[in-house]
Amino acid sequence: MQERIERAGVDRPRYGRALRLRLTVVVWTFAVVRPLCGQEPPSDAGNVALSRRVESVLATPEFQNGHWGILVVDRKSGQTVFERNPDQLFAPASVTKLFSTAAALVELGQNHRFGTPMVRHGEIDSKGVLRGDLILLAQGDLCTGGRTGPDGTLLFRDDDHTYAGGNLDSQLTPTDPLAGLDHLAREVQAAGIREIAGEVVVDDRLFAPALTTGSGPRRVSPIVINDNVVDILAQPAATAGAPAVVVFQPATQFVTMDAQVATVAAGQQPSLQVHAVGPHRIAVRGELPLGRPRTVKIHEVDDPASFARALLIEALERRGVRVAVSPLGSNVTAGLPPPAEVAKLPKVAEYTSPPFSEFIKVTLKVSHNLYASTLPLLLAARHGERTLDAGLRRQGEILKTLGVDPATISFGGGAGGDRADLATPRATVTLLRAMSNRPEFAAYDAALPVLGRDGTLAKAVSKDSPARGHAHAKTGTYFVENKLTGTVVLTSKALAGYLETAAGRSLIFAAFVNNVPLDAPKPNRSTSEATAAAGRVLGKLCEALYADSGASTDSPPRAATTSQNARGSAHETGRAVPIQGEPISKIVIRERR
Repeated sequence: MQERIERAGVDRPRYGRALRLRLTVVVWTFAVVRPLCGQEPPSDAGNVALSRRVESVLATPEFQNGHWGILVVDRKSGQTVFERNPDQLFAPASVTKLFSTAAALVELGQNHRFGTPMVRHGEIDSKGVLRGDLILLAQGDLCTGGRTGPDGTLLFRDDDHTYAGGNLDSQLTPTDPLAGLDHLAREVQAAGIREIAGEVVVDDRLFAPALTTGSGPRRVSPIVINDNVVDILAQPAATAGAPAVVVFQPATQFVTMDAQVATVAAGQQPSLQVHAVGPHRIAVRGELPLGRPRTVKIHEVDDPASFARALLIEALERRGVRVAVSPLGSNVTAGLPPPAEVAKLPKVAEYTSPPFSEFIKVTLKVSHNLYASTLPLLLAARHGERTLDAGLRRQGEILKTLGVDPATISFGGGAGGDRADLATPRATVTLLRAMSNRPEFAAYDAALPVLGRDGTLAKAVSKDSPARGHAHAKTGTYFVENKLTGTVVLTSKALAGYLETAAGRSLIFAAFVNNVPLDAPKPNRSTSEATAAAGRVLGKLCEALYADSGASTDSPPRAATTSQNARGSAHETGRAVPIQGEPISKIVIRERR
C-alpha cells in the first residue's frame, strides 16, 4: 500500500482533488497500522515535496528533453522513493566502473596484493654472473609502486595525469613512478647477481592484449609502469621569447623527445601539443605564457612491455648490475618456456603491492579508465583464461550472484564508453544495495567520490551546499561530436551511489540522462565547461534528495563526510595530494572523457 502512495505522489500529481482525497484515505490507514509495523514511513507530503524538487531539476533548460532514468530507494527497506524509467536501459558511461570494481572486489578480495616476481633462467657463477635470462613475471599490478606514498597507500592528484592528453590542468603525485622496478633491482643485487649475460624479459603473457573503452592510455597490459605513459613537463622561462624548459619522466633512453615550446607574454592563452613522430619518438610544440605553473601532458607508450624492460634494465644498471643487452631493444617472449614452467624457476626478487582496495580507490576517485579496463582481464586470468570476453563473462556471473538480473545490463568493457555498455537504474541500485551488505562495503564506499569534497564530484555543488559531504557516488560522462554542427551531444551523464538526507534517511540512487545536445564548444564555452555544467545538474539532484524530510529508517543523522583530502597531508592519508600553497580542502579530481 505504501508503494501505491509513493507512486501516486510521484507519477500522478496532475490528478488534482480526486487524487488528494484518495491519498488522505490511504494516509489515515497508515496512521492506524503504523504502531503494528514498528516503523514510521515517510510522510506522503514529504514524498510529494521531494518529487516536485526532483522534477524541477529534470526540467533544467537544455536537459528537459534528455532521456532521464532515475531510481531512488530507501537503503534499509528497499522502498521506492522516486522513479522515472527505472527499468529502461541507459548508457551509463563511467558508472560502468561500479559494476567492474564490485565484481573484482568480490572475486579478488579487498586485501588481495599483487606479487610481481623476477626469476632467473640460468645459473649464477662464482663471480655473480647470471649465465642466462632474467625474467619479470607481469601479474597485473596496476601501478607497480608508481603511486605509492610513504605510508603504503596509493596517492591521486587533482586532475590526474591519466587525462592530461586532453587538458592543460593535470597534476602529478609526488611519488616515484619507478619505485617498484627500483625495489626489484635492489633485490636482484642483494641476491648476488652482478652481471646478466643473457636477456632481460618481461613475461606479459598473463592475458591477451586489449584496448580500454575510455580516454587516457588505451593499451591494456599486465605490466603497468607510470600508467604506461611518459609525462611531459613544460615550464615557461623567466622572460618572454625564451624557450620553455621541457623535460619528460620517467627519464629513459627508450624515448627521444624534440621540444620547441616558446615563452610568450603573460595573459596569452597556453597551448601544448605532443605528437608521435616515430617509434618511441615524440615532438612537443606550443607556447606558454609568463608566470604559468608547470604544464603536464602525456604520451602513451606503444609497447608497455618493451617500455618496462628498458626501465628495468636502467634500474639494474643504477644498482651496479651490468646488463649485456641494450635497453633500446624490443621485449621478446617467443623464446620463453611455457608460463607454468617460468613460474617454477628460481625467484631472485619480488615486489608486493598495497592491498587491492587502494587500487579500487584510485579507479573510482579519478575514474581511471586503464585500471577499470584491466579488471575483467584479471578475473579471466584468475581462472586460467586470457581474453576480455572471458573476463566479462566471469564478471557477469559474479554480478548475478549479487542479484543483478543479466537482462538489465550489458557491458563491452570495464570502464564505460563501449557502445555495448547499458544498464537500468534498477540494476545499478540493486548492485549498490547488495554491496552495502557485503564485507567489502567499507572499501567500496570509501573509494567513491564524495559530493563537493573530492574526486570527480568535488565541484558538483558549491562549497556552502547543505548536501556537501552527504553523498558518495560514481560519476559518468560520455559525449560525441555532431559533425553536422561541430557541437557535441552528451551521450550520457550519470551518477549513482549512496546519500544520507537531512533527516538522517539513507538512500541509494541511480540517475542517468542520455542524448542531450550541448551548445559547445563555442568561443566562450568549452566542451569541458558544458559537461561540468551537466555535472552540476546532477549535483542539484543530490541537493533535492538531501532535503528529504522523510523519517529515517536507519541510524540518526551523522556529520557530513569530511573530504579525504582534508584529514591531513597526502603522506598522512594516502588519499590525495595537496596543491602546494593551497588548503587541502581545495583538492579536486575531475573526470574527463
